[in-house]
Amino acid sequence: MKFLILIYGNPASREVWGRMTEEQQKEAMAGYTELEDALRASGEFIVSDSLADPAQTKQVLVRDGSTMTTDGPFAEVKEQLAGFYLVDCASMERATEIVALIPEAPFSIVEVRPIQDLSALR
Repeated sequence: MKFLILIYGNPASREVWGRMTEEQQKEAMAGYTELEDALRASGEFIVSDSLADPAQTKQVLVRDGSTMTTDGPFAEVKEQLAGFYLVDCASMERATEIVALIPEAPFSIVEVRPIQDLSALR
């Protein structure tokens, strides 16, 4: 079963990261590498990435055949999507176990969402 693990940043999590020493930041990044390596070894890894600053976002609206864009994030909220993992694992429980291994999880908000199987509709 596929799950999307969404990692959100917020002012508090950015502050925690900003207070870390360079060495602590390197250790955290090494934790991401270790997690990815473990997920690859278990066959659960599909893709993962970090997202650019929300200020670089483009909102795209398609209405009545016209495409319009605006700068900035879609909504003015404290939590902004910072990165993600797409995994293929046995259960929601396993996906939740994976979240606990994300170095940022102790000071961020992480959401796990099952991917819908729409193959029967295609």
